[in-house]
Amino acid sequence: MLHVCSLSKLNDTVSATGAKSVVTLINAEMDVPTPTGVQPENHLFLAFNDIVEQVAGLTPPNESHVEDLLTFVSAWDQEAPLVIHCWAGISRSTAAAYAAACALSREADEYRLAYLLREVSPSATPNARIVAMADKLLGRDGRMIDAIRGIGRGANAFEGTPFVMPID
Repeated sequence: MLHVCSLSKLNDTVSATGAKSVVTLINAEMDVPTPTGVQPENHLFLAFNDIVEQVAGLTPPNESHVEDLLTFVSAWDQEAPLVIHCWAGISRSTAAAYAAACALSREADEYRLAYLLREVSPSATPNARIVAMADKLLGRDGRMIDAIRGIGRGANAFEGTPFVMPID
């Protein structure tokens, strides 16, 4: 199962779920130790800011970040849960969870997965840049982009509520 949460809920989520793999999507200057019970090689740390366009002094997500995410998720054995988190659990992590669900469910309908994302996380506002790069890398021909655009911006929230992203 894919679990999604904010940084403040990371350790509790890993502990409660028994997760053995973690994806961290957060600013480079943030120190995020590997949670107890997770081996360092099962903790992917992707350092970038939550932006969709170039901004001076900030690092946008790039294609190599998304390639690393997709490679890590594809290698995940699915024996124990995987936790994906960012600072607030609203944008970077929800985009990564959606991309992961699409990568793990190659035949799944992108629109249905986007609808499921909205259903399980009313505040999800996936980072459009991450989604666009995943769409390209997965050969989804713009369907992921359209599907996420179709669910619109999530409800305003300071922090997302932890949730499980369904995988077909």
